[in-house]
Amino acid sequence: MKPSENLSAQQSLEIITSMIHQAKGNVQQNSFYFLLWGWVVALANLGMFILSLQEYRHPYIVWIITIPAWIYTLYRGYKQERTQRVSSPFDRISGALWICYGVCVFTLVIFGYKINFQLNPVILIVSSIPTFVSGTIVRFKPLMMGGILFWLFGIVSFLVPVYIQSLVGAVAIIGGYLIPGYLLSNKTDK
Repeated sequence: MKPSENLSAQQSLEIITSMIHQAKGNVQQNSFYFLLWGWVVALANLGMFILSLQEYRHPYIVWIITIPAWIYTLYRGYKQERTQRVSSPFDRISGALWICYGVCVFTLVIFGYKINFQLNPVILIVSSIPTFVSGTIVRFKPLMMGGILFWLFGIVSFLVPVYIQSLVGAVAIIGGYLIPGYLLSNKTDK
């Protein structure tokens, strides 16, 4: 087809449908990231909760487990980008969204001292955005519900004592990343 030709409504619909199917396939392949980060963050939250109960002076030390996860995520993302044959506009939007999310979380961690490191409520609410939008892009309701859960648990986290916020965060991660991640990885296209 020549670039100057006008697309019929049917052709436009077929192109959009094709892009959505491609994005679904890529997100399904990337369910690994939801599972990796779901487990890492859930374990870090649970570890921080346990250390807080034991009145350990620096319970946040458990978050050091995110460093190897970041390194592996960057490596795997770079490797996938080099080997991926097809990239749809939805893939680029989703990638940009998650990069922006990572930059926001990193910024919150760096400047967390300004809010006495009470990051859980803010990070949970910010996590709702890329999770919900990713679910919307690929039309996967469990991921959309995961985004809504992050928002709700972010509100709950504002309302509970500080030492409980890590437990709330762990529950949010299970509902927001792990359950949708496992459903996504087990989903087969019909």
